Amino acid sequence: MREPVGRTAAGPAHAVRSPRGRARGRAVAGWSKVPEVTAWFWAVKVLTTGMGETASDYLARTLGPVAAGGLGLVGLTALLVLQFRTPRYGAWSYWSAIVMVSVFGTMAADVVHVVVGVPYAVSAVGFAVVLAAVLMTWYASEGTLSIHSIRTRRREGFYWATVLATFALGTAVGDLTAGTLHLGYLPSGVLFAVLIAVPALCRRLFGLDAVAAFWWAYVLTRPLGASFADWMGAPAHHGGLGWGTGPVSLALLVPIVLLVKKLAAGDRRRDAPKAPVTAPAD
Repeated sequence: MREPVGRTAAGPAHAVRSPRGRARGRAVAGWSKVPEVTAWFWAVKVLTTGMGETASDYLARTLGPVAAGGLGLVGLTALLVLQFRTPRYGAWSYWSAIVMVSVFGTMAADVVHVVVGVPYAVSAVGFAVVLAAVLMTWYASEGTLSIHSIRTRRREGFYWATVLATFALGTAVGDLTAGTLHLGYLPSGVLFAVLIAVPALCRRLFGLDAVAAFWWAYVLTRPLGASFADWMGAPAHHGGLGWGTGPVSLALLVPIVLLVKKLAAGDRRRDAPKAPVTAPAD
């Protein structure tokens, strides 16, 4: 699903504004801080969700949930500081931050359930409310939710808050279907693989707003990738293949690194100065 560059459903990203966001929305300065939404974007995104799930489980079982959560918070903070300090989108800094958001978002949802004892049905609703609140505040402030408008520090802050909320929500929803509703990991993965096609179909058939379709699909990538990763890593008596969370995390890291390397190389080629065109010699 490709979100039109710099546009909302009603036109250019700066054209739809709330009263408070009208003045700020007229001009967006600076370089874009997020990648173009292509098939490669969705591929890396799903892989990071799977790795975040199994890496979080591995760290929690190895270090304990509290120590793992603290380590995850430190890593997330460091990478987000790096991301905010970069003047423009860079594949390595951006996707490293996404991986860490995936790991910590999983930890946050698991801590709420395992440590605090909140049922996944309740935490899923809670995270959905948090996500809705972030999106409404973002729109009220900036007048757009398009990721192609992320060219100011404030919008970048709203963007990463939204991303973190989507990961926590997706984790809770995935665990809700696999565990609480007893669907199991593989059926849950198949379910979300079907559901993630719905936004694209609604956009094509019913003219669903492009930005709404994007964020709908973005939320679903989390339980999609996590369900299949859990299926690969979980022991057989839990309905998995028994490969282990550590090996699955490393196995998913390899294609992530290769794809990000490919994306970074493409960015360098686009940014390379073009050779001047010279007239042929007589």
